[in-house]
Order: sequence, then structure tokens, then C-alpha cells
Amino acid sequence: MENRIIPSIILAAGFIGGVALLGNQLGDGVNALLNKDRIVTVKGLCEKEVKANHVIWPLSFNEMGNDLVTVYDNLEKKQSTVFEFLKKGGIDPSEISLAAPKVNDTLANSYGPNRPPFRYIITQVITIATDKVDVARKLMEAQRELLKQGVALTNDYSYMTNYSFTGLNEIKPKMIEIATKNAKEAAKKFAEDSGSKLGKIRRANQGVFSITDRDGNTPFIKNVRVVTTVEYFLND
Repeated sequence: MENRIIPSIILAAGFIGGVALLGNQLGDGVNALLNKDRIVTVKGLCEKEVKANHVIWPLSFNEMGNDLVTVYDNLEKKQSTVFEFLKKGGIDPSEISLAAPKVNDTLANSYGPNRPPFRYIITQVITIATDKVDVARKLMEAQRELLKQGVALTNDYSYMTNYSFTGLNEIKPKMIEIATKNAKEAAKKFAEDSGSKLGKIRRANQGVFSITDRDGNTPFIKNVRVVTTVEYFLND
């Protein structure tokens, strides 16, 4: 009889322990279910101003006349003047490219008595591609020296100067770190205001980096921007 009582007691104790354990697990499951949607989504911003480290600078100029050979000879003289101007200013020959000249025969598409004064207009484009942005900008400011030598550069929207920044990989890790930190600070503030505690990260999105001109007047200064999106769990 005593031998039967002892296993019964052990069985009862095991049953009670199992119920207690199941109850705890159910309680944790209910709490998890109740808290599963308690999240906060925040964004963290990081912006940084940087100087452009590469520039593509097209220079275009024209020569006009009625004798094609003479017009082309004069164009070559202007071309030599521009090359010398760039060389003296610190631009290497390897950073200069010369496009084929474009010849416009104005009489080819002209009808009627009102003929243009010059039959031939030849356009030449010289392009500088260099990492020496400061050198290029200094030369841009000194273009009046070309005017003194008879070379007038044209203002053509087809040949716009383009500045770029190629060092994104060098600053990207630090910017992501700052943006993520700013997002966490915003989440902490929200948690405090709502009477909660900030939990672990549920989901994070690094965001896309953008590089834009700081403004229309200083395209050689760039604004690098990234916005990270982070979701945190909120705990009681």
C-alpha cells in the first residue's frame, strides 16, 4: 500500500509542476502576443557637406567665315591658345580631350533672299576631366585671359560643367553610424513619453545615400544625405 502511495505522490507532483511550467509558457506566449505589435518606427538623418573631388569642364568656341580652309586654320589657332592657357594653369595633357569639330554650312538649309553673313560656322569642344577641382575653378575665373587673346568661349547648355564627389565609400560607415544613433535617440524619447522601455531592434533599413549640390551657386560643394529607418520593440 505504501509503495503505491509514493508513486502517486510523485505523479501528482510532476503533474502540478507540468501545469505550472505550461502556465508560465502560456503566460509568456500571451505577453508576447500582446506585445508583438508594440513597436515604434523612427528615422535617423545624417547630412554632411563635402567638396567635389572631380570635375568635367567642357570649353566650346566657334569660328565663322566664308572660306572653309581659312575658318579651319583660324579655329586651330584658337585651339592652340586654349591648350596653352590650360597647360600654364596646371592642367596635364592627359586630362584634356579634343572632340571632332562640328561644321555647320548655313547655306545648306537657307532659302530666300535673306542669307546669313557667314556660310561656315565651326564649333570646337575641348573637355577637361580632372581631380584638381581647385585648379580648374581658378582657370574658370581667369577666362578673361582667353578673351584678350581673341578666344570667346560660348555659353551653351549642351556643354555644362559637372562636379562630382567620388569618396562616398570613405564616409559612408560613419554617416550610417550617426544616422542610426539619431534614430535610437528618437525611439528612446518616444518610449519615455509613452511610459515604455525601448527593446531590441525589430527591423532596420540603411536607406539610400543621395549626393546633391548644396545650392545653385556652389555646385562644387556637395551635400551628402542618408536617412535610416529602424523599428524597435517597446516593452513595459
